[in-house]
Amino acid sequence: MAQAAESVTSGPRDLRTLAEEIAREVAARHADSVDREARFPSEAIAALKQARLLSAHVPASLGGDGCSLQELIEMCEVLGEHCASTAMVFAMHQIEVVCLVQHGAASPWFQGYLRRVAASQRLIASVTSEVGVGGSMRTSICAVERQHERFRLTKDATTISYGVQADDLLITARAAGDSAPGDQALLLLQKEDYQLKRLGTWDALGMRGTCSAGGTVEGVASVEQILSTPFADIAAQTMVPVSHLLWSALWSGIAASAVGRAAAWVRGEARKAPGTTPPAALRLAEVHAELQSMRASVAAMASEYQTIRADPRRTSELSGMGFALRVNNLKVNASRAVTRIVEAALQICGIHGYKNDSPFSVGRQLRDALSASLMVANDRIYAANAAVLLVQKEI
Repeated sequence: MAQAAESVTSGPRDLRTLAEEIAREVAARHADSVDREARFPSEAIAALKQARLLSAHVPASLGGDGCSLQELIEMCEVLGEHCASTAMVFAMHQIEVVCLVQHGAASPWFQGYLRRVAASQRLIASVTSEVGVGGSMRTSICAVERQHERFRLTKDATTISYGVQADDLLITARAAGDSAPGDQALLLLQKEDYQLKRLGTWDALGMRGTCSAGGTVEGVASVEQILSTPFADIAAQTMVPVSHLLWSALWSGIAASAVGRAAAWVRGEARKAPGTTPPAALRLAEVHAELQSMRASVAAMASEYQTIRADPRRTSELSGMGFALRVNNLKVNASRAVTRIVEAALQICGIHGYKNDSPFSVGRQLRDALSASLMVANDRIYAANAAVLLVQKEI
């Protein structure tokens, strides 16, 4: 694996193939222990760093590959098929990178930082949750406290996925002490800028390797590390749609893993009675069709988003109600579909899918899939969509 990653050092790289190699040879091998021990997928993330995939989206002029969003989607899906925790860490890091590329690349400070991401494969975590805001990413209690060319920040976060393992943190806060809760800024703290006091543990049903315990972040840094674009615009134009696309892609990877195990079980049954079609084959055909539909929805939304993003005249559409409704629907539909698909695979495999020591087990996939409706909670998204539909005339 290491030799394959090191052999490609110049020219366009086949990033999906690199990610698939790491997924099969590293992430899959350690997925069960990552899940069982609720530990960070250190082996897979180290392999992704060695292959320089953490900087895949960083522009080539800054030392990265300058890959497209579609390539990130493909990498998230293939990683999700073998280890959902690895895929989620990779996806969340890439969401932060895309935000920095889209909204910070004009800043000399952030240009230098993106070069450091490419050179050192720095892992970025997100700190958008906060104690006391009821799960709303678009509301902050903590505030940036400016002191001349420096600022100070203290934030109590309910969850910080892989916060202990991250090199740097991208954090939301009120833009100033007198700002409204929804007037937020997005800022970057490097490892040397902050202290993280971990609160509690992460002993969850699924996605156990994301290590998403809460914590208190105390940081002091340069005001250059605050993105100039208001977080409201970053969220609408980049963070929310990219999150929903990459999450949906890795969920389709989880679904594909379960369908693959169901297909292997059905083929085994068919070999026992040559010339006959096992009854479960019909159920397999049904669930495969749903997986195809799930993938098609991700592809359609990705195409729409990239088309709009590529045309400066249409950028305002990303903040519009119609686009928000469609991208929110992608998230809720994908998060529900992955659970249905994995449950259907379980029914096909029967007791063999239920037993943890079976090669057809889908227990880990089901537990990981159940997290999808909770991040961000589907009920919160439905409430936002309901408000839009009250005023949106076109259905």
